[in-house]
Amino acid sequence: MDIPLNANGAGQAARAASELETADIEVVYTGPCQSAVQTAQTLADAWRVKLKRVDVLSNLNQGLWHGKLIAEFREKQPKVYRLWQDSPELICPPEGETVIAARQRVQKSLKKLLKRHKQGVIALVVPEPLASIVCSSLKNTSLGDLWKSQLEFGSWETVDLESPQQIVV
Repeated sequence: MDIPLNANGAGQAARAASELETADIEVVYTGPCQSAVQTAQTLADAWRVKLKRVDVLSNLNQGLWHGKLIAEFREKQPKVYRLWQDSPELICPPEGETVIAARQRVQKSLKKLLKRHKQGVIALVVPEPLASIVCSSLKNTSLGDLWKSQLEFGSWETVDLESPQQIVV
């Protein structure tokens, strides 16, 4: 959901800024949601780098599923829950976006960013489950359990691309 950071989230952003202070990050790119923008601003301020908002990095559009609890799906729609867990690319939330469409959108944006930054380190601040889609796109791996990824927040991962290129997600 597009909500601002709470005190815990602000603390996580400050901790990430501290943990990554030696990463020599050149620029922070963020998706448009409030929590991502606030996190990115914390990082950019701490590292004294530019912050750039990229609207294409908006989170996966979950349509009518937006705001629903995962437990609700597990109980009321166990087949849909299991299919989303095992093969999320086969599911399209009603009035939402498929994972494949989101992945294509992300890959197009990443291609532009990587073309612009052939060397060095950049940071991407995006919410889950989009962060999992970004990481799987960069690593060329399968998505894994997107239900689980939606419960993970306040973390970061370094993705090394063809050296010397590096992205922090």
